[in-house]
Amino acid sequence: MTQLSKHIKPDTKGRIYLGKLTEGVSGFAVTVDKHHRIILDPLVEIPAREKWLFDNKEALNSVQRGLKEAKGGNFNELGSFAEYLNDDEIE
Repeated sequence: MTQLSKHIKPDTKGRIYLGKLTEGVSGFAVTVDKHHRIILDPLVEIPAREKWLFDNKEALNSVQRGLKEAKGGNFNELGSFAEYLNDDEIE
């Protein structure tokens, strides 16, 4: 990642405009270190229904490994699951 060094000033209400630096970010974790430096750690939100994956390290590692293998072209074509569909169960 490229480091960015920029001089910015807060407005009269103490706000600082970050502009494009906030793209894809839903919030920041703020830390003030012993030298009074303000550190903003960008955060992104995930849907609650997907949180289990990040809480389950074994499952997360498996998904990451599968994505890496698929990206490298290492996957099997499974074909169609149409034969297993029951028209009465489709909503």
